[in-house]
Amino acid sequence: MSEQIEQQPTNELQLFVVLSRASQWVTAHVHQDIRKYGLNPTEFAVLELLYHKGEQPLQQIGEKILMTSGNITYVIDKLAGKGLAQRKACPTDRRVIFAEITTAGTSLLDSIFPLHKEAIAKAVGGLTEEERAQAIQLLKKLGIAAQSSFT
Repeated sequence: MSEQIEQQPTNELQLFVVLSRASQWVTAHVHQDIRKYGLNPTEFAVLELLYHKGEQPLQQIGEKILMTSGNITYVIDKLAGKGLAQRKACPTDRRVIFAEITTAGTSLLDSIFPLHKEAIAKAVGGLTEEERAQAIQLLKKLGIAAQSSFT
């Protein structure tokens, strides 16, 4: 009978596990907050993009929030059904369709975005302001390195 030797996780493995768990819990806080407003995380991401950046071509929304274009069409349909966003034809290129936030969508985000920021603050509240600044720098560095080495 062979005895299994318990090995200490490598530093890289430990970082991956800790980073993944932290991300899951922070994301859980944020998603729980978003659902309180009758939106799913994807709908909120699109609505928040339109709120902060103005009208966007449908083709570019997916790139900005990391979604496929087929899903964007579905999400815009759902937001339009709720009266929060609408489609708008491009006046110079009929192949391009824009999504824009409606007055109702703007009113909704005006009222919930401050509360959403508080939920995010609570989710990342385990770190001091200085530690958050350090984490931002380190995670950007990690992301850039991982992206550049991706094959």
